[in-house]
Amino acid sequence: MTFQVGDKVIYPNHGLGIVERIEEKTILGTTCGFFHLRIVSNDTTVLVPVANVDGVGLRKAITDDEVERLFSLLGDGKIDNHQNWKGRFKDNSDKMRTGSIYDMADVLKSLTFLSKSKSLSFREKRMLDRAKALIISEISEVIREKALAVEERVDQALEKCFVVKARNMARTAARAKIAKPVKAVVAVEATATRRAAARAS
Repeated sequence: MTFQVGDKVIYPNHGLGIVERIEEKTILGTTCGFFHLRIVSNDTTVLVPVANVDGVGLRKAITDDEVERLFSLLGDGKIDNHQNWKGRFKDNSDKMRTGSIYDMADVLKSLTFLSKSKSLSFREKRMLDRAKALIISEISEVIREKALAVEERVDQALEKCFVVKARNMARTAARAKIAKPVKAVVAVEATATRRAAARAS
């Protein structure tokens, strides 16, 4: 993927950056192109080799349409949750490394949901804060709204997500209760049929 000066790009785990210039540098006798990125959140400059863009997961910022898709995803009630800390941490770390805002949204949902029922470890709390900050900064830049207003919308979407999740869990539990008596009746009838058949023979 190639970028032009002025493009808004996402550098995984650094957040939103702007391509300020593209130049060639010779290092240890090898000449290569570099993107100079200004990272918006802390106003630092990062150099990314042009040849390594795919390797580091550099991508263009999402569009206005994708912002709406992202809010739908944040509020859809679908939450992945490993009970096992090790498996959960590995999965979430892998998702954060992809740089995909949709993967970060999954991390944000699952860790926020988990934090409502138990205390997160220091590393998970830091990951949760990072996912939220990266999502808010990207949306804020794309739709040109203040970060506080975007954070409010993100929190509302997460609350909706947990309400939908709770409703779905309640429905599943209710269906399971209905299914149990039906299964019991079928089992009793089957036993009675077998006994009747045994008596007849």
